[in-house]
Amino acid sequence: MDIEDILTFVEVAEAEGVSAAARRLGVSKSIVSRRLLRLEEELGAQLLARTTRGAALTEAGAIFREHAGRIGAEIEAAKETLRPAGDLRGRLRVAMPLTFGPTHFAPVLADMARRHPQLHVHAAYSDRFVDLVAEGFDCAVRVGYLPDSELLARRVGPIYGTLVASPDYIKAHGAPRKPGEIAAHQALMQGTEAWQFMDGNEIVTIKPQGRFKADSAAALAAAAAAGLGIAWLPNCIVYDYVADGALVPIMTDHPPPSAGAYVVRPPGRHSERKVQVLADLMTDLFAKDPHFGAIDLAARQ
Repeated sequence: MDIEDILTFVEVAEAEGVSAAARRLGVSKSIVSRRLLRLEEELGAQLLARTTRGAALTEAGAIFREHAGRIGAEIEAAKETLRPAGDLRGRLRVAMPLTFGPTHFAPVLADMARRHPQLHVHAAYSDRFVDLVAEGFDCAVRVGYLPDSELLARRVGPIYGTLVASPDYIKAHGAPRKPGEIAAHQALMQGTEAWQFMDGNEIVTIKPQGRFKADSAAALAAAAAAGLGIAWLPNCIVYDYVADGALVPIMTDHPPPSAGAYVVRPPGRHSERKVQVLADLMTDLFAKDPHFGAIDLAARQ
């Protein structure tokens, strides 16, 4: 079985079509088709169902795709071992959070691609927890509190949050001073989440209520600035609003507990060096970007 045929199949599966895969590989469509036909003959199974929109994996193709991906990873690992220094090569598939990922983390990936011209960076932005192994990701950047898992994690920075409201909202409705007073206010939420605040050394959990919900922290910040209610949001989202006076930190004697940002990867994967470089760049981002620092909340009240 020709390894080039296997890697070509992986490209076609990921690109969802022969034409797109041929462009990625820099070869003609006829070469890609011949490689696929040869691989299917060798396996005795149809791997792809050709459609008017491209190609879809058959059941056999989906099964073989998982094994083929691991073969490709092993080959990349072998190449990387032989060239431990210098430019990164191959592909890095990374899952990024949709919340402030495109705005704050995307420049890090662009910088990584600029520094390593032979590296292919494929980023997917979503707030869901992707299955890194099943979906073929090399790593993910996750924020908040990590659940126990077998993933290897490196903390790259802190995530601070605060409770905010607009000056108009505070003028009309006042502002909570203690966590127990939040029930009297309209809360802007992503769903049915709980909010946590520090009371001395204890963590107090509150279940807020409100009529405005959105699955985007940026949308909630805009709603808070419009005076619709109070919002518990990451500082990197509200930093510019607070600097402009559009939002005011409230209940600062009871700050939310700080969380973290992590680069996580499956154990045993062979993209360690690429993930390490990404983690280093993310660490630099958190160290230098004031949006990720702790806002001097008391000074802005």
